[in-house]
Amino acid sequence: MTQTPELPLHMRRNGLDPVEELARARDGEGVVRVETPFGSPAYLVCRHEDVRQVLSDPARFSSALTPFPGSGQMNADEQAKMQAGQLIGFDPPEHTRLRRMLTPEFTMRRMRRLEPRITEIVQTALDDLERAGKPADLVAHFALPVPSLVICELLGVPYADRAEFQERSVRLLDTSVPMEQRVAAQWEDRAYMAGLVARAQADPGEDMLGMLVREHGDDLRADELIGIAALLLLAGHETTSNMLGLGTLALLRHPDQLALIREDPALIEPAIEELLRWLSIVQSLPPRTTTTDVEIAGHAIPAGSLVLLSLPAANRDPAFIDDPDTLDITRGATGHVAFGHGVHHCLGAPLARMEMRIAFPALLRRFPGLALADPDEQLDFRVFSLVYGLHALRVTW
Repeated sequence: MTQTPELPLHMRRNGLDPVEELARARDGEGVVRVETPFGSPAYLVCRHEDVRQVLSDPARFSSALTPFPGSGQMNADEQAKMQAGQLIGFDPPEHTRLRRMLTPEFTMRRMRRLEPRITEIVQTALDDLERAGKPADLVAHFALPVPSLVICELLGVPYADRAEFQERSVRLLDTSVPMEQRVAAQWEDRAYMAGLVARAQADPGEDMLGMLVREHGDDLRADELIGIAALLLLAGHETTSNMLGLGTLALLRHPDQLALIREDPALIEPAIEELLRWLSIVQSLPPRTTTTDVEIAGHAIPAGSLVLLSLPAANRDPAFIDDPDTLDITRGATGHVAFGHGVHHCLGAPLARMEMRIAFPALLRRFPGLALADPDEQLDFRVFSLVYGLHALRVTW
């Protein structure tokens, strides 16, 4: 019988809130020694200012020197193949080279061109939710399909394959799944993406893969194209879908905040920033490795150490924002680190914001009587997932 691993401190939650132990670590020492989900010791950085400092300094806090999950089970060639194109695993200048090719596809101007199509996708998902009949699972019928279809169309991934890649995503992100299975899911993902890349190379379409082949085909190896596509597909549907599910739960639990959005649609943009801060669904960014002896919050950290960053603790830091545990959609919460910070700031942040800006008001307009169908104790959170969320959220209206 497989034993469920202990949940590491930086992934522990009490519903939508970080556990008190994490807040005490932030407000006390600021940096604490922990074990990663993979059994390696690390320093967990909890304060907002310190998290931003680490993310601003890739020269001293390296992504490239940090072993990725499962790398110990691979030889050098396999490691290089698995890491190719994975922006989050590189430092400048290699990171800069890869990111520069993608940045034009995620500008606000490019996102505005997508707005009519995203609006159609949202309306179709709402129709599906309504047809399902109440009570219905908001995750299955709305929160997951919307960003999945958007990123599939953007990348040129067949939406018919969504069940397959979503199942792999769950395995990849679930730290309770044995490492052998997670590594197998990584290889399956790359094999699937290799087929899509080969198709794009033979006949580049108007999607992002086609654009990369046409405009950067001489600069990107096939392995790099595969890694870029795999990362964008995973990030593009996992993060926004969990924000839509948890964000809806947060608003339904705070009817005064939900009413404000209904009364004043202009509040949706500050509301999204506050929900991003307050929920902090990405538990921690990939660990960094110190390239030299450093000091954080008065703690000496030797060269070669793993450094973890707690985004939920940082975003609820009273030194960053007043009354941090209160959800207040009117304040906007600029400066949060839900999308990271520095050179690795989330490339898809403009797309995620647009999807939420369209989806939340449309959901509230379509279902004025939206309510939770189950008591809080029956909610099924994705406790072991690196991206926090809900397995399901049954609603009525």
